[in-house]
Formats: sequence, C-alpha cells, structure tokens
Amino acid sequence: MTGAPSPGDGLDVHRRRTRFRAWHRGMREMDLILGRFADASIAALSDEELEALDALMEEQDRDLFAWLTGEAAVPSHADTPLFRKLSAFTGASPR
Repeated sequence: MTGAPSPGDGLDVHRRRTRFRAWHRGMREMDLILGRFADASIAALSDEELEALDALMEEQDRDLFAWLTGEAAVPSHADTPLFRKLSAFTGASPR
C-alpha cells in the first residue's frame, strides 16, 4: 500500500531519531509542539542546530512548556538561537 510520504522520508538516521524523540516526549503538549517543529524544520536544520535541538530535548517537558508559554523565564543556557526559532515557530512570547 502506498500513501503520502512521511516527513521523515529521506532523513539521515540522526534526524529520524531526533524527530521520533520530538514526537514521543511524555507530555502531549510538548509532543505536539516539538513534533510539529521537527516535521517542519528538521531537514533544514544545520548540524549545530540539530545538536542544540537534541540538547534542548534533554530538558524536562514541564520546564520547556513553561519557557515557551512565558510562565517562567528562559534560563541563559537554554536561550539559544534554536530555542528562539522554536519559540517563533510556536508563536510564543517567552520571557
């Protein structure tokens, strides 16, 4: 059976793994935020941005969600160009 191509088609192993992790976070809200971001952006991310995304996904879901929604200030270690790209993608206005 053929269907629509998956957003992961044609990606290298690292990008496919990162995309899978983005969709399987544990907190559904973060699955939707990071998963949609990965689907839309992962193929175009530079290697440095991909590493930054991997590092960002090591953070706790609740913390990421609070930073993206402005409930908490973004700590300096997480306030990276990749985080700002994610924030712009979601339309969020973090502190």
